[in-house]
Amino acid sequence: MQIKKNDVNKTLTIFLLVHVIIWTLIPTFSNINLPLDTIEALAWGSDLDWGYNKHPPLSAFIVEVFYQLFKNQDWAYYFLSQLFVISSFFIVWKFSEDFFQNKIYGLISVLLLEGIYFYNFTTPEFNVYVCQLPFRALTVYFCWKSLKNNDTTSWLLFGLFAALGFLSHYLFLYLIVAIIIFFTILLTKQKKFNLKYLVPAFVFLIVLLPHLIWLKENNYITLTYALHRAGPEEQNFLNHLFYPLIFLGKQIGILIPFFIMLLLIISKFKRKFNLKDKKLLFLLIINIVPIILIFLTSLLMGIKIRTMWMSPFYLFMGVLFVYIFQNKIVLNKLKYFFLTFLILFIFSPMAYFYISITQTDKRTDYPGKRISKIVQEKWENNFINKIELVGGDEWHGGNLSYHLKSRPTWDNILEAKKTITSKDIDGGFVLIGNADILLKVCSGIFFEAETQGICMIGTKK
Repeated sequence: MQIKKNDVNKTLTIFLLVHVIIWTLIPTFSNINLPLDTIEALAWGSDLDWGYNKHPPLSAFIVEVFYQLFKNQDWAYYFLSQLFVISSFFIVWKFSEDFFQNKIYGLISVLLLEGIYFYNFTTPEFNVYVCQLPFRALTVYFCWKSLKNNDTTSWLLFGLFAALGFLSHYLFLYLIVAIIIFFTILLTKQKKFNLKYLVPAFVFLIVLLPHLIWLKENNYITLTYALHRAGPEEQNFLNHLFYPLIFLGKQIGILIPFFIMLLLIISKFKRKFNLKDKKLLFLLIINIVPIILIFLTSLLMGIKIRTMWMSPFYLFMGVLFVYIFQNKIVLNKLKYFFLTFLILFIFSPMAYFYISITQTDKRTDYPGKRISKIVQEKWENNFINKIELVGGDEWHGGNLSYHLKSRPTWDNILEAKKTITSKDIDGGFVLIGNADILLKVCSGIFFEAETQGICMIGTKK
């Protein structure tokens, strides 16, 4: 099976459009509630800041922009997530043009990503990992473009997108370290220093400065959470062995469909590596070094690597393997590749839809809209002012903040062990949480909705 060069762009465009349509519609019709991480980002976005207790600020900034445009329409946030996915696919495609003369290889590099479930099945949940995707792709793209063209604009954009990636999630640092390793190797070979190498570092630090100041003012709370999240529940020497092995096993399992698709179009799975090839060296370092660093983190610290952390790490894996085996690719076998791709492309959303419909105890089955409607009606029957503040955890409080008419600010009052009275706020205040506890402390109107305790304080009619 051959594809004419003129048809490659058309095929890519159709793939991207169909991908975004399917993965926007499927969760829109199968989920009752937005996923946990999306609601958390919306909760943080209700009170924008330069950082939050769990993550850097960028994911919250982005969902708040979408909230201002689309309000509480769930489909918009599934659409947002897919925009980030397909934009990263397109950037990978543009990046591949410097590595392949034949555009078909670039197309294969992108379509191979459909064999990794991080780029389909898990994408309806807009979170810090999905948020990283386009910035990771743009960082790599402009890093390579900077090295190739040595133009100031590319160096500036390289630094900007690296900073935005870091402001999405701190694990972006592993890619930055890998890029630094590449530059170190480059410098040892060139034996001369290009002053433009400092441009992205300067831009990176300038963009990060507000967040760094926020971190200092808030006792490095985000870093503390990250270390707590990564740390083992119990210190055990065997963790240093078991967790890295579990990590490797999971990565192999995740990549099986990817390698099946690849094996269908190559004649031999053997290739000699020429590390003097600058393109190959760059691809190896940006793809493999971050994974090695994660493995070493698990090995040395004895921590469990959570599967979703690896979501952005495989974006350029297709380009790497197609570049390595491009002379072994048999284009006449493309029909088998496309058939397998099509099976995965159809199976993944079908599996998501089936699980979403048949399993009824997931976060996405939470009746957030119904609870918010009850709260809104009771509020309007009892108070004359607007709800301006919602207290509770990110999930329950975040759902109220998202669904209520006034889009109240969310605050983790219970976690922070704050004491709030009606004198502290100008508008109305709603607290959601454990019914038994709230019943004892509520000084306003108390009721229960779907097993959740609700306390409302405002200006009574």
